[in-house]
Amino acid sequence: WTVSPDELPSRQRVLVVGAGPSGLSAAWHLARRGHEVVIYEAGPMAGGMMHFGIPKYRLPREVLDGEIERIRRIGVEIVLNHKVTDLVAERIAGRFDAVFLAVGAHLSKRQEIPARDAGKVYDAIQFLKEVETGAAPPRIGRRVAIYGGGNTAMDAARTAARLGAEPLIIYRRTRDQMPAHDFEADEAIEEGVKIHWLRTIKEIDGTTLHVEVMKLDENRYPVPTGEIE
Repeated sequence: WTVSPDELPSRQRVLVVGAGPSGLSAAWHLARRGHEVVIYEAGPMAGGMMHFGIPKYRLPREVLDGEIERIRRIGVEIVLNHKVTDLVAERIAGRFDAVFLAVGAHLSKRQEIPARDAGKVYDAIQFLKEVETGAAPPRIGRRVAIYGGGNTAMDAARTAARLGAEPLIIYRRTRDQMPAHDFEADEAIEEGVKIHWLRTIKEIDGTTLHVEVMKLDENRYPVPTGEIE
């Protein structure tokens, strides 16, 4: 993509807050339009959820890092470990003409399970982030239960398997109702991940899970049966 000099806007100085997919994309297009772009990233590396939420086996880091380096080479400055707490002050101090906010949403959906906090429980994003950024992998033990049937659950299970664990996915619906792509389940099973359909975690007692069997009602909605495993 090329832009003629006549099409370029007047050169502006732009602050992008966040070096995830949105921030990097905005910086790329702004820089290609002739603007001076600086990214402030609170974390230790650029990439956002591409680093922290997508495992290496799915998105090789040399590919991701190569793309980030391309953005740097066209003149984008990326400042790491810089958390923005006062946007107005940052804009004034840096003499920015405009700001693009791309702070992301690094939050998992919390499941309300009785005694959840009494056990050793990670949320999936926290777990994948620790695998990516930690000097040593998380100590998750040998047997690991993953609650959920989405793509992130599959990523967490397959990552746990790569750490030497024996993952078991517990999902309260059937396979055809699973939000994850069907091939994700196929690949997970091929790698040794076990999946228990129509099951939900009723309670966590230390390191013991009490799992309730579910069934589908006339509307194919999962309802509890009272049968505990």
